[in-house]
Amino acid sequence: MEKRTEKDGILRIRQEGGKTIAWSVSSGIEVLEQDGFYFKDLERTGKLLPYEDWRLSDEERAKDLAGRLSIEEIAGLMLYSPHQAVPPVANGPFQGTFDGKTFTESNKEPYELSDQQKVFLEQEHIRHILLTTVKNAAVSARWSNELQKKAEALPHGIPVNISSDPRNGAKDSGAEFKSGGSDVSKWPEGIGFAACFDPEVAGQFARDASREYRALGITTALGPQIDLCTEPRWMRFVDTLGEETEMAKKLTKAYCDGMQTTEGEADGWGKDSVNTMVKHWPGGGTGEGGRDAHYAFGQYAVYPTGNFEEHLKPFTEAAFHLDGPTGCASAVMPYYTVSYGVDRKNGKNVGNSYSEYLIRDLLRGKYEFQGIVCTDWGITQDPAPTIEGFGSRCYGVQDLSEAERCLLVIWNGVDQFGGNSESAPVIEAYRIGCERYGSEIMRERMELSAARLLKNIFHCGLFEDPYLDPEESERIVGCEEFCRHGYEAQQKSVVLLKNRTVQGEKEAKGILPLKTGLKVYVPERKIRTSKAFFRIDLPERKEDPVSQEALEKYGQRVEKPEDADVALIFVESPSCNPYSVEDLAKGGNGYLPITLQYRPYTAVNAREVSIAGGDFRENFTNRSYRGKTNIAYNEADLDNILFCREVMGNKPVIVCATLHNPMVMQEFETAADAIVADFGVSKAAVLDVVFGRYNPTGRLPIQIPKDMDAVEAQSEDKGLDLEPYTDSEGHIYDYGYGMNYEGVINV
Repeated sequence: MEKRTEKDGILRIRQEGGKTIAWSVSSGIEVLEQDGFYFKDLERTGKLLPYEDWRLSDEERAKDLAGRLSIEEIAGLMLYSPHQAVPPVANGPFQGTFDGKTFTESNKEPYELSDQQKVFLEQEHIRHILLTTVKNAAVSARWSNELQKKAEALPHGIPVNISSDPRNGAKDSGAEFKSGGSDVSKWPEGIGFAACFDPEVAGQFARDASREYRALGITTALGPQIDLCTEPRWMRFVDTLGEETEMAKKLTKAYCDGMQTTEGEADGWGKDSVNTMVKHWPGGGTGEGGRDAHYAFGQYAVYPTGNFEEHLKPFTEAAFHLDGPTGCASAVMPYYTVSYGVDRKNGKNVGNSYSEYLIRDLLRGKYEFQGIVCTDWGITQDPAPTIEGFGSRCYGVQDLSEAERCLLVIWNGVDQFGGNSESAPVIEAYRIGCERYGSEIMRERMELSAARLLKNIFHCGLFEDPYLDPEESERIVGCEEFCRHGYEAQQKSVVLLKNRTVQGEKEAKGILPLKTGLKVYVPERKIRTSKAFFRIDLPERKEDPVSQEALEKYGQRVEKPEDADVALIFVESPSCNPYSVEDLAKGGNGYLPITLQYRPYTAVNAREVSIAGGDFRENFTNRSYRGKTNIAYNEADLDNILFCREVMGNKPVIVCATLHNPMVMQEFETAADAIVADFGVSKAAVLDVVFGRYNPTGRLPIQIPKDMDAVEAQSEDKGLDLEPYTDSEGHIYDYGYGMNYEGVINV
């Protein structure tokens, strides 16, 4: 029994007892009938080949197709495109052209393929494309369809595997839980899931997000980020699932199972599945001094207490052993870092993907990971001339050619190159490998990677039906149900840290919740000149931390604090620049302390000699910042708190702190009547806690340090080893602490 339909040039056959197949009229694909079922003749042979037969296992089909590919086609499969904006935003970082013109000049539809995307598919044989911004769900669905049409018309008809970094973070969402337009549902950042202390919240997110991803055309999630965040100064702290190993393991399983599992399929894989790429092997949360390996000045991960094996556990005891039917995360991404001193075999300090010990011996060998290993983005290109810039990540192998770097990575057991769109270096790596190891061995090695990569595409059913209905995508993405789930998770993740007790007419109670309708003063935030993620200078700026639309549902905003009933001060954890070319020019080493306090911090008690160091652009190895001073870009956040305390007199001063990292609160805690902490949620979710619409349930998934000396005393590789802060109410801001309106939450 079959049902044939056609819509927008897409033919589809739904088969009773078989797989639904769909193909584009423009691709020239024909359909084969065998044993009462229909199959796509992707190879155009007129015969049913193993990889075209959906009755066979994904492994059998992938192996068959891999053996049919040329080295050039395999090399293309091993590439992962740079970020693609749909359509490219004017003056944005991710550009493209259309018939040689900018998108604005071209008069093209926003879903049409750029010149570069056509080259990816036709000339470089790329089938893995990273999607960043997209106009809306309908545009994303149409763009995905255009990619799939183009790919289906090319030899072998290999579909495109579209991927995405996490895109459901709520920090920049609107006041309402229903996001505007066709945007995705909004949820806390990774550490916010840990603040809920309920793995089911992460599981619900993953199930909802996977449906949204598939409606956008996305079949691989570049996440979850399961690094144990044992170093509180790390800039990617907020994206992790916490520093407590057992909770991180539970959240990892819930996340990966929810993303990958299609209900009703015996092996869990199917039309609702999204491959997860867990990151970053072997754990990227131990950068010395909190520096990050996106930058060469932060390349070293250190293990001062020898706690390396602990950081493997979210991978080896969770992601590689899921409770659901898919069994294992489908892909792993090593981090940029040089895991200093852990290579017990060769003694080499090189970037993780270049480490035979970390990839071949541990990941592939000891832990028997059989899925895809994909490098982090842009590790094979030649290094930049200066250490300060963004990029330059071929750590420890800068003397090799790019092709030799590719060969080293492949030989270690890596399958794919993140952010690389040119196949020539991989093809040259194959040629060198044939000379070094023999053509038969090298062909076998390349086919192995091709089969792994193809299997993930088969997993998601793309060979049968890669096409979307844009109208259906609009209904799914950002639907009311998913947005409600996300908003509830936001509320659950908010942590009430302080709620000063005051004597009421009948009994003592906390300052919070406030009454709706009060006159509220919210000071403007001021941020100094700062460094952006790409190391470009951002000018000094001011910003209103909460919109009138968000606030008016709770209180009446006033312009002067003396007219207010309460002051609400929105702050973010301190942020600073960890490397200074000015310091270098004055004869220093360039390295500055990363501060978690607002006022100028001098690192009197930092290490005198760094654990790790050395770079071909430096004539020293000691990266210590001892005795140096740094200051937060957003020091004025503290000024706002202290100013409000002074002018408000006995009226309440409420601090609402967004924590990208743990922060030193001793600078302002006594000036605040209440402190509410969040981990990347909408202002509405925070205001719900402040004004009594949600009795808080979140607890600290981190420790709040007593001071910066406590931060310097802790070890980068050890979790929960900070001396926590004790506030004026006698409460210790330790892991698991939190309050509701009635008092401290006891568990």
